[in-house]
Amino acid sequence: MTTLPATCDLCDAHKADTSGAFRVLPPVFRDFGAVLHFAGSVSTLKCFEDNSLVKAAVDSPGLGRVLVVDGGGSLRRALLGGNLGAAAAKNGWAGVVIDGCVRDVVELAASQVGIRALASMPLPTEKRNEGQRDVPVQVQGVWVRPGDWLCADADGIVVMPSTPA
Repeated sequence: MTTLPATCDLCDAHKADTSGAFRVLPPVFRDFGAVLHFAGSVSTLKCFEDNSLVKAAVDSPGLGRVLVVDGGGSLRRALLGGNLGAAAAKNGWAGVVIDGCVRDVVELAASQVGIRALASMPLPTEKRNEGQRDVPVQVQGVWVRPGDWLCADADGIVVMPSTPA
């Protein structure tokens, strides 16, 4: 198994980057999944208080990717719960990062996938089949694009255009 780089080491290597290619997400995310250190190519979703696209994504093959969900930072509805966390693990997603909330935190903690979100919220979403997939998104003011590479560990979350050498 490949050893994942530490986010601190990546930050040390890219601290002089002024191009904006190397990005660090703000330290507002909490761990909810059983996997605390994860990395992979990014697939994105943009949805607000509707997790229809989240369900469709985690039900599809993850291929070791990280699903980044721009939920608009909403703290009013949960975009991922226990069933979807289990589906993400079963279908080979390395991780899910949600600019929004999750629910079923005990179930998520048993899911063998990395899960980061702002908070827990027991209210589910309405299903309206609204949103966009694989578009550039802003997560807490930081641009994340489909195909970027994301790494998350105990120190934080970093995003860059490609896998580090």
